[in-house]
Amino acid sequence: METRVSSADEAVLAEASRLLAEGQLVAFPTETVYGLGANALNAQAVLNIFAAKGRPADNPLIVHIWNREQLAGICEVPEIAEKLMDAFWPGPLTMLMPRKSTIPDAVTAGLSTVAVRMPSHPVAAALLKQCNLPIAAPSANRSGKPSPTTAAHVLEDMQGIIPLIIDGGSCDVGVESTVLDICNGTPCILRPGGVTKNMLEKVVGEVKVAGSVLRPLQAGEKALSPGMRYKHYSPDGQVTLVEGEEQQVVAALVKLYQHASAAGHRTSVMCFTEHMEALKDCHPHDIGSRDKPEEVAHCLFDTLRRMDEEKMEAIFSEVVPPEGMGLAVMNRLGRAAAFRSVQADQVLTE
Repeated sequence: METRVSSADEAVLAEASRLLAEGQLVAFPTETVYGLGANALNAQAVLNIFAAKGRPADNPLIVHIWNREQLAGICEVPEIAEKLMDAFWPGPLTMLMPRKSTIPDAVTAGLSTVAVRMPSHPVAAALLKQCNLPIAAPSANRSGKPSPTTAAHVLEDMQGIIPLIIDGGSCDVGVESTVLDICNGTPCILRPGGVTKNMLEKVVGEVKVAGSVLRPLQAGEKALSPGMRYKHYSPDGQVTLVEGEEQQVVAALVKLYQHASAAGHRTSVMCFTEHMEALKDCHPHDIGSRDKPEEVAHCLFDTLRRMDEEKMEAIFSEVVPPEGMGLAVMNRLGRAAAFRSVQADQVLTE
């Protein structure tokens, strides 16, 4: 199959709508990451997503819509959802709501809830409006790899697998949407993203954060949301997170880089802008300012993909406090590293 990459215009949106109506897959930009879309009401089309990504079938998908009227054919809408829609839709908030029977089990991994969001990216909105279908769309990458934030990233993973990629430029947010469970008492963040805990609490009061956000799923624990796998968003090389006091972390990164390089590994560090000079001899990659987790989120997946392009085998990364947007960054970094971390002070005393 030939995969075409085209900028969005009326003809391309019409072609994409036709492909989706026929049960085929189309990649398209959102404000978070690029999505790999299929008609959410067509079970076979949805199964094609799993085949294209190599994605486990017990990992639920998010359904994308362009207006609230579409919800009537997808799910029940709790009262709290209306408040959240007023505040955050369109935008990077996904809500778990009680599903209706029109939604195939393949979309929800057999769960009683369906994850729904309304993207704010103009290309996504135009496509959803034109096709007038609910579109199930995980990130448009091979399963487990860093999510795509440009059309070029999608082409790396999906060339020859899907017919069309709509190029909408670089994604603004850079990490996937916040996933919020509103069906079980106090709202609970299952996956952090661009809508933070503090932002949510200003609208609905108390919001919990699932324990699995910063740890692996435990034995028998179901993935209620995308992005909950033990290892996810990962480059081919081994990522190790380095934690501790700022100057000790910088010194530990130097030591870890030197040790891994001496052992013959292709090695790099992911560091804050403020530390690029101090780490100039450690093949550094700038992930943004330590004081601006939004910058880090925007850079993160692109940086991880560049590690694969450079065939890095050992990757050592700084971390941000898991607060605000930093929680989303650490959720992704933790899974990219399969939760492998070291303490800087221990590295320096070894």
